[in-house]
Amino acid sequence: MAGWDVKDLTQVIEEFDILTSLPLGVAEPRTPYEGHQFSDYVLLGKDRKPLAVIEVKKSSRDAAIGREQAKQYCYNIQKQLGGELPFCFYTNGLETYFWDLENAPPRKVVGFPTRDDLERFAHIRRNRKSLALEFINTSIAGRDYQIRAIRSVLEGIEQKKREFLLVMATGTGKTRTCIAMVDALMRAGHAEKVLFLVDRIALREQALAAFKEHMPNEPRWPNVGEKLIAKDRRVYVATYPTMLNIIRDQTQHLSPHFFDLIVVDESHRSIYNTFGEVLDYFKTITLGLTATPTDIIDHNTFQLFHCEDGLPTFAYTFEEAVNNVPPYLCNFQVMKIQTKFQIEGISKRTISLEDQKKLILQGKEVEEINFEGSQLEKQVINKGTNTLIVREFMEECIKDANGVLPGKTIFFCATKAHARRMEEIFDKLYPQYHGDLAKVLVSDDPRVYGKGGLLDQFTSNDMPRIAISVDMLDTGIDVRETVNLVFAKPVYSYTKFWQMVGRGTRLLETNKPKPWCLDKDVFLILDCWDNFEYFKLNPKGKELKSQLPLPVRLVGLRLDKIEKASDRGHADIAEREVAKLRLQIAALPKDSVVIREAATALARLEEENFWVSLTHQKLEFLRAEIKSLFRTVSEADFKAMRFERDVLEYSLAVLNENKEQAETIKEGIVEQISELPLSVSFVKLEEVLIRAAQTAHYWAKADEDAFDDLVVKLSPLMKFREQITEQNQTHLDLVDEMHKKEWVEFGPQHEAVSITRYREMVETLISDLTEDNPVLKKIKNGEAVTEDEANQLAELLHEEHPHITEDLLRQVYKNRKARFIQFIRHILGLEVLQSFPDTVSEAFARFIRVHTTLSSRQLEFLNLLKNFIIEREKVEKRDLINAPFTVIHPQGIRGVFSPAEINEILQLTERLAA
Repeated sequence: MAGWDVKDLTQVIEEFDILTSLPLGVAEPRTPYEGHQFSDYVLLGKDRKPLAVIEVKKSSRDAAIGREQAKQYCYNIQKQLGGELPFCFYTNGLETYFWDLENAPPRKVVGFPTRDDLERFAHIRRNRKSLALEFINTSIAGRDYQIRAIRSVLEGIEQKKREFLLVMATGTGKTRTCIAMVDALMRAGHAEKVLFLVDRIALREQALAAFKEHMPNEPRWPNVGEKLIAKDRRVYVATYPTMLNIIRDQTQHLSPHFFDLIVVDESHRSIYNTFGEVLDYFKTITLGLTATPTDIIDHNTFQLFHCEDGLPTFAYTFEEAVNNVPPYLCNFQVMKIQTKFQIEGISKRTISLEDQKKLILQGKEVEEINFEGSQLEKQVINKGTNTLIVREFMEECIKDANGVLPGKTIFFCATKAHARRMEEIFDKLYPQYHGDLAKVLVSDDPRVYGKGGLLDQFTSNDMPRIAISVDMLDTGIDVRETVNLVFAKPVYSYTKFWQMVGRGTRLLETNKPKPWCLDKDVFLILDCWDNFEYFKLNPKGKELKSQLPLPVRLVGLRLDKIEKASDRGHADIAEREVAKLRLQIAALPKDSVVIREAATALARLEEENFWVSLTHQKLEFLRAEIKSLFRTVSEADFKAMRFERDVLEYSLAVLNENKEQAETIKEGIVEQISELPLSVSFVKLEEVLIRAAQTAHYWAKADEDAFDDLVVKLSPLMKFREQITEQNQTHLDLVDEMHKKEWVEFGPQHEAVSITRYREMVETLISDLTEDNPVLKKIKNGEAVTEDEANQLAELLHEEHPHITEDLLRQVYKNRKARFIQFIRHILGLEVLQSFPDTVSEAFARFIRVHTTLSSRQLEFLNLLKNFIIEREKVEKRDLINAPFTVIHPQGIRGVFSPAEINEILQLTERLAA
């Protein structure tokens, strides 16, 4: 029992004697038990003092019957012995509940805590501080929205909530926000052990590096090369499969109460299928992080984090980040390119006469070549189309400062073979770069990872400039210098699409410039497959049918067959299938938390008479309670299982007398059998059956014995099947041509494009005039300029370009106070002029950094006030008690801040609006 030795009286006391006061008017106990209560079990700390009370009921009774009893025992023990209130447990052996009295409601748990767990809980309960006053380390996460996100969660924890979901656009610093939150929780004594769950190894390395940078003194797991779990760390970062293996591994027993907080990174993924088990096992405070926009998030994710109303704990969108002043994310431009073959397909009608002649000389029939554009990179490979895409990319891409080579670029390809073909084309067209310009990065290539690996080269070195990827760089890998993304494949998942776009949205770190990317104010997306158009028409992408895991489908079919056989009077067939079902149930993974939590339902199957006659009611119970447990089957020969499913489906169609369906399924089974290679010795042993099962005579006589024979003998051989099923691809090398090339308007719109051009014109003009104009020369040399000289320069610029005026410069540079000469000095790089929005944003950021205990509502108010001042350029006292501020509180600022705080805010706004 979680390491407790029930026989050791220094750890556990059975029938713990609790003294209670006698009834009123009774001086002496009238029976040996009067004035005594006996707790089933009391767990002791290392100091021999009671840590927890356990009240046990029979498994046939509801565990909740012991709830009040256990609570009484806890209070009576405290009354008798003084000290701290023990923790409270009540159980019926199948379900266990944990109750931290006076701190939280009871909750169902998977197992009992270890002594270390309980002592940690007691230490946290004794020493934790209020989170409302806890300082947030703004050097880890100091942006206003990051602080608001952290405050939202900290306030929720204070209100005893246990599940949280943060929706933050890719690039807005989800990991840093989370680390600052962990830092605050650890300092406030609310958490000692934290688990950060990710879904791929590269993201694990990234998260470990971020924790090392921002919380260097907290010990982390794993260190390089560590495989077994170490229990003496504070921060744990693991992939879902790693953690699933650990909790199912009895030798590495990890308590379900080991962690105080779990962070689920990219929690929109299919975690509730296979990996929901990890969250079910560690029922602790859970924080989900996702970049998927709120309106697209799967309802399962909201349910998982108990956001019943479909509202996350906190959300910060891409649009908000791009439109912030200054922007937190980089906006993008989209260029759509489509080739003739993509639009019109490849056929005699679209192939050039020159290429038709070549095909005839190669002995190919031109009439037989007929492919849709959508079959490119699937059934047909055309080198000319890929070559055209590479050439167009090299022409249109954003280049480095020298204007020759493309800036850092990610190419998203359809398959590994497609990626390799693209790499070959780059090498052939641009041999002068010795094969270093473009490299394929795929997750199963060991050369990708580690220091000096391909990913490290792409991130840290000048070359390669282009990473050609299949899925690996779609999500979660950060290379801030990425200025081009090429969609060389169609994408149907909206979530994945936005994660791919997110590879380019991060801005540069000004303190770490890299020579191949010195500035970045926009990035380019080259869309070769009309993905943007697709998501405009289908905002949620292709609705994917939820796939039932294969073991669940197999059991479902077996139950259908048992029911059909019973109804048709084939008791022998039903018995045969029941025996197989019972073997499947017996093989369920006992160490899985899902199986342990279903103990009550599984206990019913142990009853003697359950299997005697399977009524419709019992079959419904098996469908509702037992079938879904088979999602935990992860270690199995799925190729063998797929064959067994097909044979089972065939036998069910025969029972149903559905000849047409049976014929279709049979054809598929015969095809699979025909693909078994007799050259393999194991397969050769079953040659007689393999040849027989491909004849009509065999199937005409086949009965249940024959079906069992097929499954037993042939399903284990299915792993040897030759994959003739992959359609033979046609490889062509035909010249393709550009059909359409256009800019696509997409994403947040702002007028900055025209202003940027205008600024460029002004700056070019002044740069040209500086060489000859005496006044500009004086300014450049740092000499003083008289008022007359300044007016003279202004008139000259007015003549050269009639649109350069002080007012217009103030608008363009968003600074309403600077004088004409200051703008000139700024353009010549002699003086930095801060725009008004920048000044306001910086002032508010400083104010928030100084006032570290602001609540999420106060931060929301300040964010609204900041945007109000940027928009209106002024604010008066009365504005603060009217709309829009009354949205946050009916009394406006008075309902959110104290009088002293209001004075500070008014001083801040007066300085800004002066």
